[in-house]
Amino acid sequence: QVQLEESGGGLVQVGGSLRLSCAASGGTIDNYGMAWFRQTPGSERDFVATINCSGGAHYYADSVKGRFTVSRDNAANTLWLDMNGLKPEDTAVYYCAANKDYSGTAKKSKRYDYWGRGTQVTVSS
Repeated sequence: QVQLEESGGGLVQVGGSLRLSCAASGGTIDNYGMAWFRQTPGSERDFVATINCSGGAHYYADSVKGRFTVSRDNAANTLWLDMNGLKPEDTAVYYCAANKDYSGTAKKSKRYDYWGRGTQVTVSS
């Protein structure tokens, strides 16, 4: 079973940048669709970005389009989320997720089988 571990979160000022990483172990993610979600206390887990197995297709939530970029390196078994122009409303715990049964993109959290424990991103004003 694949394990996912996020890193790279932290405290950043408005307008700043962060790069989140998601390292997979216990198996390869070559054929898995992957995604990033985020969650704030008392709210549901929201879709942020998704990428297909080859990295050739990706989709973003409207709220992050043009500011965030999702990418992956299957040889390194790693997924990234580059976040620029951060806003206070981007503050959340960010989770990476893997879909073992589908290699394409998906925006629904229920489509994903494996999840990391999350990394906190806090944007201060």
